[in-house]
Amino acid sequence: MTATSMEQIVSLCKRRGFVFQGSEIYGGLKGTYDFGPLGIELKKNIRNAWWRAMVYERDDVEGLECAHLSHPLVWKYSGHEAGFFDLLQDCKKCKARLRADHLVDGKCPNCGSTDLTEPRPFMLMMKTPIGPVDDGTSFAYLRPETAQGTYTHFKDVLDSTSRKLPFGIAQDGKSFRNEITPRNFLFRQREFEQAELQYFVKPGTDEQWWETWKNVRMEWWKAQGIPAEKLRFHLHEKLAHYAKMACDIEYEFPWGFDEIEGIHDRQDFDLGSHTKNQEEFDIQAKVMKNTDSTTKLGYLDIEEKRSYIPFVVETAMGVDRAFVVLMMQAYTEETLPNGETRIVLKLKKHLAPVKAAVIPLKRNNPQIVALAHQIKNDLLKTGVGRIMLEDSGNVGKAYRRHDEIGTPICITVDFESIEQSPATVTLRDRDTMQQERIAVDQLPEYLKKFFL
Repeated sequence: MTATSMEQIVSLCKRRGFVFQGSEIYGGLKGTYDFGPLGIELKKNIRNAWWRAMVYERDDVEGLECAHLSHPLVWKYSGHEAGFFDLLQDCKKCKARLRADHLVDGKCPNCGSTDLTEPRPFMLMMKTPIGPVDDGTSFAYLRPETAQGTYTHFKDVLDSTSRKLPFGIAQDGKSFRNEITPRNFLFRQREFEQAELQYFVKPGTDEQWWETWKNVRMEWWKAQGIPAEKLRFHLHEKLAHYAKMACDIEYEFPWGFDEIEGIHDRQDFDLGSHTKNQEEFDIQAKVMKNTDSTTKLGYLDIEEKRSYIPFVVETAMGVDRAFVVLMMQAYTEETLPNGETRIVLKLKKHLAPVKAAVIPLKRNNPQIVALAHQIKNDLLKTGVGRIMLEDSGNVGKAYRRHDEIGTPICITVDFESIEQSPATVTLRDRDTMQQERIAVDQLPEYLKKFFL
């Protein structure tokens, strides 16, 4: 089978309403994308699968949702303000702006010129003015990661839940980075979604937990339908300023293996930085008459009768990258016996945007249409997910459409359905295309067993 190309995925996403270019009617805004009716369903299901595995199925993780805007001091003390940048070079011939670390042999990838400017730092964080007057003194940063909000609220979560080490805080949400060269569709954007876990552990146990979380997260990807041979670990040799150890889970894209999730041993860098820099904030807090804002982000170990700063093991997944990975892995083209090509999105059923489509054979038959509406409404009560009424009137085309968007089950209401007692419908499986008759009153229980 020929490998799936990014062009095939982009075409399917546009054609079937998964993803649209941001601000497209005005020429588009590079590095931004909008998720359509099916895309938001798939993205929600990815998010839910991650949340279920990381929070609901564990007894040692709590959830959190933080604001997109953060006080500048958060990013000063975290080290981002001083160190969160890429090196930028301009091509003097074609005027392209390029990331220095993406150049091969010092050549512009657009025109091949070697006449480039000297590398200069380019700040990746975005900032926005706060308040009625934009005078440059009152501003906030749009967060480039969700992790710092988790660290600044570590003590709040600890005190409000009475957690003991080890425990984690999970957070899913938008992050913003002023990327020089957004590329490869959703892979690298300026606005994107992350699903991150900060797992707080006793110092000295961090390396063991880092190994544990590497394996836990690898197994999660496999459970979403990604085969082992398409995944690998990549150990970092060059580490970020906060990291003791770092490893990526990589997927084999058309351009080669690339990162879809990072697992980092951040040691006590973040909590320690926010704690030891309180003296400067104390001074500012007194000026602002806000002296109750300081906090020490330590942990009181009752058993050992001492306080210390926990170490942190982080898992950080790109939700948009997961979206691309799952679409690429599920996309399948099959040649049918009649020579026709069938495109089918073989997503795992818990990820499918539409769980079942109810198709009335004749749109102009009131009895068939009424029964189709009744079946849809009854199936919605099962809570398995989105049930769609597909009233195009052409069953063959409806099957092809739902194959292409990954709907696991199609339910056709025909003349036999309204003539027989008890009423029956045709149930069609997406992957095998096999059909069977089933009583209407058995459908809710069938779907619950199939999906739940």
